[in-house]
Amino acid sequence: MADQIKILVSTMTGTAELVAEEIADALSAKGEVAEILLMDDLDANILNNGSAYIICTSTYGQGDIPDNGQAFIDHLSLASPDLSGVKYGVFALGDLTYNQTFCNAGNLFDEAFNKYGAVRIGEILRHDASSGELPEDQAGEWAEEWLELLKAA
Repeated sequence: MADQIKILVSTMTGTAELVAEEIADALSAKGEVAEILLMDDLDANILNNGSAYIICTSTYGQGDIPDNGQAFIDHLSLASPDLSGVKYGVFALGDLTYNQTFCNAGNLFDEAFNKYGAVRIGEILRHDASSGELPEDQAGEWAEEWLELLKAA
C-alpha cells in the first residue's frame, strides 16, 4: 500500500476542503498518513505510480470543475501520463436539484484518471447538498470503507 494517501481538493467555497479534513482525520485514526493538497498549483506530475489518491471535489455552474481544479485536469489531458500504478477514490459534492449535472466534476475527474490507467477503489460517493445531510458527516465513514477496499486491492 502507499506510504501516504494524498487528498486532492477542488473547491469553490471551501466545502470540499472541510470534507477532505474529515477524510484525513478518519484515515489518521486508522494509522494512515494523509496529506491534503489544494489543486491550485498542482499538475499531473504529482501523480506517482504506486500511490493512492482521493479526489474531493465540488461541482459548480453547469456541471463545471471548480476553478482551482481546472488547470490540474487540463494538464492531465496534455501530459497523458501512465497512471496504471495509481489507485484512487472520488468524493464528489453536488446538488441533485441539478439532475443533469449532478456531481459532474467528480465524474470528470473519474473519467480522466480512468482514461490514463488509474484504478478506482470503491464507488464514487456522490453527496447531494439538497439531502439535508452534511457531506463532512459522510466523509469519515466513507474514508474508512475506502481504506479497507484499498488494503484489499
